[in-house]
Amino acid sequence: MTVLTLLRESLGALIDTDEASLEEARADRSGHAAPGRPLAVVHAECVEDVQKTMRIATETRTPVVVRGAGTGLAGAANAGSGEIVLSLRRMTKIHEVRPDDLLAVVEPGILNADLNTELARHGLWWAPDPASRDISTVGGNIATGAGGLLCAKYGVVRDAVLGVDLVLADGRLLHLGHRSVKGVTGLDLTALVVGSEGTLGVMVGATLKLRRLVPGETCTITATFPGVRAAAAASAAVTAAGVQPAIMELMDAASLAAVHALLSLPAPTSGAAQLTIQTDGPAAVAEAATIAEILRAHEGVTVVSRDRAEGERLLAIRRSMHAAMASLGTTLIEDVSVPRSAMPAMFDEIARIEQEYALTIPTVAHAGDGNLHPNFLFDGPEAPPEVWAAADELFRAAIRLGGTLTGEHGIGVLKRRWLADELGEDQWQLQRQIAAVFDPLGILNPGKVFSPDA
Repeated sequence: MTVLTLLRESLGALIDTDEASLEEARADRSGHAAPGRPLAVVHAECVEDVQKTMRIATETRTPVVVRGAGTGLAGAANAGSGEIVLSLRRMTKIHEVRPDDLLAVVEPGILNADLNTELARHGLWWAPDPASRDISTVGGNIATGAGGLLCAKYGVVRDAVLGVDLVLADGRLLHLGHRSVKGVTGLDLTALVVGSEGTLGVMVGATLKLRRLVPGETCTITATFPGVRAAAAASAAVTAAGVQPAIMELMDAASLAAVHALLSLPAPTSGAAQLTIQTDGPAAVAEAATIAEILRAHEGVTVVSRDRAEGERLLAIRRSMHAAMASLGTTLIEDVSVPRSAMPAMFDEIARIEQEYALTIPTVAHAGDGNLHPNFLFDGPEAPPEVWAAADELFRAAIRLGGTLTGEHGIGVLKRRWLADELGEDQWQLQRQIAAVFDPLGILNPGKVFSPDA
């Protein structure tokens, strides 16, 4: 009996073999697509659907790729020949919201923005705020260890997850973590699952750590600089001063010009870079004044707004970055992080790489936490060799500066060849061995993260 027959007998109408669905599951927003087409898409609607799928996969030794909204940027959820796609996009329930305990229990398919719309009714929010919040799922955020605009003040996804419900490769269901603020019983398997990119199990539920909505005003500061290095130095000075903005986003000249063109805004001054910063809470006004003074001392032409709607309009410029890059061609959106004090040096490295490879690399950064997103633009479906050569230089420069290959997108397929360079051979092998304990048959997301390129 074939795998497809077993799936149909067990899950019926949840099995999708439509050509368009299979083709869609091959790719994410990284510009990369898996070779061939998967066997089928399973549109799981409950935990039992996931367990049935994994039992069949284990019985038949069939690889499984778990998928949410498909908005990833590293190819981690792309499925190819002979693989089952296990889609969690229909699992969108909010099982519980506890304002007294500041937690919620949710299914993985719910969108970030939809979750926070519901939580706002209770005076609560979940802090992770990727720029893709309107289209990315909570499960995908947890699988990749996503970050976003608010990380410097409110933390990354790992800081906002108390527990996960995980279906193992053989169909067993584990409840990891806790509902209490403190909990150190045994190894922290929840933290291990966060950022594991579908290699350890299928996350079917999450207990999230919430915050109360921030009282007080929101102030937005914009500052333009004669160049990106000056903007990076100004952002590092803000951090060094001990002020804690909620958001601090940097756009270099190329990215700023592209977004202005997309949104039909007046063209910015040639070569100008921009910082967009928000402060919130009871001290927002005083902090904004301090930040504005620092920015002006670093050549920033600075404007402060206390209008919340105006602030969201200004942030929309930054949130439009992906669309602006897509309008220019195929984009390899990269993701390196360095210590915040090393931001100016990292921009120097990007300028060097641009010159060496005759490329323009529009770059935005979560300047509050040192996470940069250089964008490589090219024609056609696959990045040419010179782009990968430039990316290689970029990754190695970030590591030399004390940083990392990825701050929030994950390793997936696109960065697996560099993983051992950062981890070292011993740690790389240890991590592979840990994954094999969870998935001894190697059927969960094979070829992703730990598989070196030939």
